[in-house]
Order: sequence, then C-alpha cells, then structure tokens
Amino acid sequence: MGKIRRVNSAPLGFFDSGVGGLTVVRAVQDLLPRENILYLGDTARLPYGSKSPESIRRFAQEDAKFLVGRGVKAIVVACNTATAHALPMLRENFDLPVIGVIEAGVESALSDPAAGRVGIIATRGTVRSHAYQHALALKRTGLIIHAQPAPLLVPIVEEDWIDHPAAELILKTYLEPLIEKDIDTLMLACTHYPLLVPVLRRLLPDGIRLVDSATTCAEHLKQELLRLDMLNDQEREGTLEIHLTDLSEEFETLARRFLSKSSGRIQRAVLA
Repeated sequence: MGKIRRVNSAPLGFFDSGVGGLTVVRAVQDLLPRENILYLGDTARLPYGSKSPESIRRFAQEDAKFLVGRGVKAIVVACNTATAHALPMLRENFDLPVIGVIEAGVESALSDPAAGRVGIIATRGTVRSHAYQHALALKRTGLIIHAQPAPLLVPIVEEDWIDHPAAELILKTYLEPLIEKDIDTLMLACTHYPLLVPVLRRLLPDGIRLVDSATTCAEHLKQELLRLDMLNDQEREGTLEIHLTDLSEEFETLARRFLSKSSGRIQRAVLA
C-alpha cells in the first residue's frame, strides 16, 4: 500500500513549447484539485510548429526526460505539435502513462453521433501534420473535415487582445470559410484557443458545438487516472511547480494569465 500511495501522490508532468499548455493545467486543476502538477514550458525553443518533425521529437524526448527525472507519475503532452509528431515515440521510450491532447479532442468531437462535418482551427504546423484529420478519419468513416490554419490567434492571446476589435475581425475571417462549409463541430486544436471561447461563442451560429483541447484533455486524463487507480487521494489541494527553459517577465505575465490560480514561483529549467 505504501508504494501505491507514493506513486499516487507523485506529480503529474505536463510539457509544452511555451506557456499555452497552462490552459490544460488550469482545466486539470479545476477537475482534479488534489493533484500535484509539474509543468515544463520549453520557452527557449518555441514555437515547435515551425520546426522539423525530427527536431520536435528530440525536444519532446528531452522535455519528457526532465519530467521523469523529477518523479512524475504520468506525462501530459500539452502541445498539439508535439502530440502530433512525438506521442508514439514517447510511449515507447517511457514506462509510464503518456497522454496527448489530440486523442482526447477527437474522442470528444465524435462523442456526438450526429457529428458529421468537423471544422478544425489550429496553427499551421498542426494543420500541416494532418494529425487531427487522420485521427478523425480513422475513428469515423464518411466524416467531412475542414482544417483552417489560424496563425494570428496565438499572438492575439499572448498580447491580451482577446477583447480587442481586431481579434473579432481576425476570428471572423478564419471562421467564415468553415461556417460556409456548414460545419456542425469546431475543434480548437491549440492550447491557446480556450481563452478565445467567449468570443467564439458570440461569432459562431448556435448549432455549432465547440470542442476545446484543454477541457477534453483534462477529462481524458481523469478517466485514465481512474482506470489505472492513480488518482491522488490526499485531502489538501495539490501543488503547482512551473519550470521554463527561458525566463522573462513576458513569460511570467503570460503564465499568470493562463492560470486561474496563482502560479507561485516560476523556476528556470535546464534540459540535459
């Protein structure tokens, strides 16, 4: 029993190329408040989306190694690009549960039997990887899928321009082709995008269902921890440690904006 308790109280490890993955952490804190969390943002090498698949796999391996070295009980790849290119490799190389944001989003999108025309907004790298398109098509034949690169949305979120008129104009431009295709489901395939949900709800027709990668990943993680009997049963609220490979005032400000609770002290990470 002692061993099980030690494993269950160990932190969950999350990594992303930057601080966008903190939207996933925020969703997990809301859903699983007792879990201890260790987050790594590889801010020195962001964005991953513009890098080659080989580089992304190498970065993901180093990120995961950092987390495993700190005794995490499971790893959440809170980055769409790294999930698309590195998830199978990470599962092969590390003997602990490794969860990505894509499979959770796909499962949620297809949980509605009526879903037949799915739109995706994502970074160029994620769209180019075809990871979402492929995963959706494998799960349901006859699905109509439309992917829309939305490269300006990450800078909008990071500049805190969510309520700026420019954000609405840019979102309308990205959404119009998808609305014209008569989509019934819209997947937000970037961890920055959950912060845009209030604006998206205003702009989208009522019948379109929104699926965001942060909430779906948190729900998928909870189900996996339940299945593996790895939930933390401590009574107190879980802790949060944030490690960034490049520290700056800008990254610290962003980290606090992405979280619903205090981020505490943010530390600099050195990857082996």
